[in-house]
Amino acid sequence: MHGTTRGAWRPTPQRAAVLQALTACDGFTSAQTLHAALTADGVEVGLTTVYRTLHLLETSGQVDVVRDSDGERLYRPRPADGHKHYLLCRRCGLSLAVDSEEVEQWAVEVARVTGFHNMDHTLELTGVCGNCHTGRDGDRTDA
Repeated sequence: MHGTTRGAWRPTPQRAAVLQALTACDGFTSAQTLHAALTADGVEVGLTTVYRTLHLLETSGQVDVVRDSDGERLYRPRPADGHKHYLLCRRCGLSLAVDSEEVEQWAVEVARVTGFHNMDHTLELTGVCGNCHTGRDGDRTDA
């Protein structure tokens, strides 16, 4: 199932700074954006360290990951109540957690029927949110 602990998380000052900066972000964020925020705050951490830390956080089940319209991975701390799936606006980046119990049950059933273990799954739902679709002046925009 998704969210099993597989990575080894050893706290270091740089990793702690990355996790703290990620937690301070509003919504999903990219490694580059996170690195830029850390650098702007005077934290000396390399982009490679940010990527490695985010990978460790992902494999240890501490973050949820989606991809933007360009395929870039975006990260967000996983809520205390576990793994979520999100609907992501392709224009403004708004993310909304969606009820995905049927998906989770289906994944469990597929694992049972096939005899697979330690399965992971990714479900990405993207669209254009209502605000972006109608535009500020109320006129519908192309989608």
